[in-house]
Amino acid sequence: MTKPTIVFDLDGTLAHTAPDILGTLDHILAREGLPTLPHTEAIGLAGAGARALLKRAFTVSNMPLPETRLETLFEDYLAHYETRIAERSHLFPGAEMALKTLSADGHDLAVCTNKTERLAILLLEKLGVADYFKAICGRDSFAYQKPDARHLTSTIQKAGGLPHHAIMIGDTRTDIDTARNAKLPVIGVRFGYSDTPIDTLAPDLLIDHFNELHAAIRTISLSTAR
Repeated sequence: MTKPTIVFDLDGTLAHTAPDILGTLDHILAREGLPTLPHTEAIGLAGAGARALLKRAFTVSNMPLPETRLETLFEDYLAHYETRIAERSHLFPGAEMALKTLSADGHDLAVCTNKTERLAILLLEKLGVADYFKAICGRDSFAYQKPDARHLTSTIQKAGGLPHHAIMIGDTRTDIDTARNAKLPVIGVRFGYSDTPIDTLAPDLLIDHFNELHAAIRTISLSTAR
């Protein structure tokens, strides 16, 4: 039987990217003369994208942020972030070994992220793992984004898999909702950036470390094969 395609979220799932995401936010806010957000507060938005971070920072400072200004700051954010995209970001412990093991076991791997596709590819290249993935799809890869199920199912198809024969791995409500919308099983990681305790979001299984992933995928594969 064909093994399920394994689709990973990126920020907060495969890689700890918050230091560079929030460092870029600090740079933009300092340039604008605004106080920075405490990282303990902002990390819950690290996987939500730069627009969400910028909106939050301006709201906290009681500063208006018209849509046109937001878009300008967003472009500035992306330009600066690209220069430091892997300065302090790194894979979570055990992630690369998990990718290697799953690939050797016959699974096709993919990434489905709300980062732009170009930045997602650049980050994974710099982290040395881009070649493990049959598809790396971002918020601009298709006409829809997570939690729209089509972002996930289109990523699976681009990786050469069957859209209803896959497992999602993620760290936030968005990832879990995306998998549910696609009627696919989802494994949650407890070490990510969820602003809600991920246990309360009821993924099919939860892991605390990537060394538990292979067994979790096997458990789900066996249960869905019955």
